[in-house]
Amino acid sequence: MGLLPSTTAVLFLAMLALSSALDMSIISYDESHAQKSSWRTDDEVMAIYEAWLSKHGKAYNALGEKEKRFQIFKDNLRFIDEHNAENRSYRVGLNRFADLTNKEYRATYLGAKKAPRKISKRTDRYQPRLGDALPDSVDWRKEGAVVDVKDQGSCGSCWAFSTIAAVEGINKLVTGDLISLSEQELVDCDTSYNEGCNGGLMDYAFEFIINNGGIDSEEDYPYRAVDGRCDQYRKNAKVVTINDYEDVPENDEKALQKAVANQPVSVAIEAGGREFQFYDSGIFTGKCETALDHGVTAVGYGTENGQDYWIVKNSWGGSWGESGYIRMERNLADTATGKCGIAMEASYPIKTGQNPPNPGPSPPSPIKPPTVCDNYYSCPESNTCCCVYEYYGYCFSWGCCPLEAATCCDDHYSCCPHDYPVCNVNEGTCLMSKNNPLSVKAFRRTPAIPFWAHGSGAKSSST
Repeated sequence: MGLLPSTTAVLFLAMLALSSALDMSIISYDESHAQKSSWRTDDEVMAIYEAWLSKHGKAYNALGEKEKRFQIFKDNLRFIDEHNAENRSYRVGLNRFADLTNKEYRATYLGAKKAPRKISKRTDRYQPRLGDALPDSVDWRKEGAVVDVKDQGSCGSCWAFSTIAAVEGINKLVTGDLISLSEQELVDCDTSYNEGCNGGLMDYAFEFIINNGGIDSEEDYPYRAVDGRCDQYRKNAKVVTINDYEDVPENDEKALQKAVANQPVSVAIEAGGREFQFYDSGIFTGKCETALDHGVTAVGYGTENGQDYWIVKNSWGGSWGESGYIRMERNLADTATGKCGIAMEASYPIKTGQNPPNPGPSPPSPIKPPTVCDNYYSCPESNTCCCVYEYYGYCFSWGCCPLEAATCCDDHYSCCPHDYPVCNVNEGTCLMSKNNPLSVKAFRRTPAIPFWAHGSGAKSSST
């Protein structure tokens, strides 16, 4: 099977194969018609779906994928309509996750490790005491101690964003300078205990910054949303330093309040619920437990209409939630862990002095050529080309796995690192072997970059 049916078929199928990457933004829909989606006709739902696809620049390569995603979208829209039809303290809405099942959302965007901490750094610095006079409300954004909301993309690096936001905050409070710092340095270089896009812990990240003697800036070491090789030049560019870190007394919202009154604090929460997935606005009182799976940053607290809340900075872009933030109910009477476990594993960096002299920009990294898939498509350096659509032994559409020598999974959507080469598509994981239970999260492919050149399609070499 090496011959093409016709040149016309080649061109037709090749044009169908062009697709665009994810565009993570919220799309609004007419909430004045917030009837339950069971009341909506399929034509109405399809019109909303098409508008959402257009808004997000979404396109699907695999045959039947658009129809499959429509059914998921329809079910999510029904959930959103039913929630918003009730009188609740918060609303949910169609956002970047509207074509994902809850299982897919959890597998792709949550990355806090569930492993126990290596050591405890708990102190009584923020232990509540009689006579404490804490402000009624705090918002570190208004004090200029919070960098604009960032976007982790399809990478489970929330732990890095939580860590960096806390360091950015304490650096502003001590030095007066608000500097956007590098999450990518943590993803690439902090690999002793953390696992890049497969998750990590904020305490380990604080330890890395301390042991490394500092962290580089976002400008010098920008975010790429993939696991990469550690750039040693940029790793040695110590723009901001910290002296130590400590843990907030656990399961104590008053201790957490005292800590947040003094600086932004890294916190872990359970964010896997559907209500959290589609959070749009208001004070979040939705269902959640304490299986901590997401790293975020508490940057303030307050009260609205008698209801106390935390101000929490997320890392899913400025179009999720309230401009990238979520307000979560505070001072729960029936649990010591706080909402979604927010008081269980909070920690903060300590900084006592100025930063070293500005090292200036690092020298440019050696330029590596892109990974060539065929005459029409390429992937970024150090990626693996994975065929998305094959016909008569030829590949007409490619995806990029952000790993070298990766295994391309049969779902045409995910891929696995070479040291965990067995795809478990149903679970969204990669196994070390069929007989070894050790696993990591599967990686998500991104569309290949098309470039048009003379020549015929290339044989499929990796599916």
